[in-house]
Amino acid sequence: MLAPKGSIVPLPTPFTGEQAAIDEAALARLVEFQIDHGSHGLSCTGTTGEPSSLSLDERKRVIDLVQEAIGGRVPFVPGTGTNNIDETLELTRYAARRGVDGVLVIAPYYVRPNQNNLFAYFETVAAAVPDTPVILYNIPGRTAVNIEPSTIGRLRRACPNLVGVKHATKNLDDVSYTFVHAGRDFAVYCGAETLTYPMLTLGGSGHISATGVLAPREIAQLYELAAAGKWDEARDMHFRMLELNDVLFIEINPVPLKTALSLMGLVEARWRLPLGPMLPENEARLRRTLERYGLVGAEAPA
Repeated sequence: MLAPKGSIVPLPTPFTGEQAAIDEAALARLVEFQIDHGSHGLSCTGTTGEPSSLSLDERKRVIDLVQEAIGGRVPFVPGTGTNNIDETLELTRYAARRGVDGVLVIAPYYVRPNQNNLFAYFETVAAAVPDTPVILYNIPGRTAVNIEPSTIGRLRRACPNLVGVKHATKNLDDVSYTFVHAGRDFAVYCGAETLTYPMLTLGGSGHISATGVLAPREIAQLYELAAAGKWDEARDMHFRMLELNDVLFIEINPVPLKTALSLMGLVEARWRLPLGPMLPENEARLRRTLERYGLVGAEAPA
């Protein structure tokens, strides 16, 4: 069972109006923007998509909308995880019935299960969709639990459709030992934006990077250069994108990202509580950075 490769961009969920309804037209625009600028795949309803602020029906609706907008042009890997096993199974089975190219399942957050419990959780999810590729989502800074490399290895041996992991961690030891325990052919995706290049050098299959939402061409090109063995050019791209990677996390994702997208005219700057607008000084820094990258202002690309 194959795992997609390259820059798989995690879409935000655009909202509109005072009630912060899902902005279906803006979501379709984001999909076209990504495909037009060379992204290799798309995801939705992961961390960047504010899934905890969406109902299950809304998450299903976003999956439907993105899949329809993609129209089979690039792989689609929606996020289907929650911290409730029944809800995770419902969303994962729904996505599988839609015929997606894979599902991204986050470690259960807040409850902090041990490694044996994590194994049982993910094994249950993978067994529920045996014909759909499953990608683990390890983001200990959000979930307060780390999926250890040895657990990932156990899961790969137990679950034929477990094809990869998104590592949103600054711990490159975990990345290396994931390959040791799960095999060098296991798909590892970078979810820590400033480490996309280092993870590729270790054998990563690509990245699921919020920066790709704003700069899809450059983030896709970083993977393409590495895949072609052009490591010096890939390294140059890494340093070129470093400041933008950093500023998008000056506040919690996706608040700076949606602010940037609003400045680019792609979505409204709207969130659902408890998220909200950036601090003024942080927004000013973000705007200055976007101007330097040519993403807003007179020189912004079409």
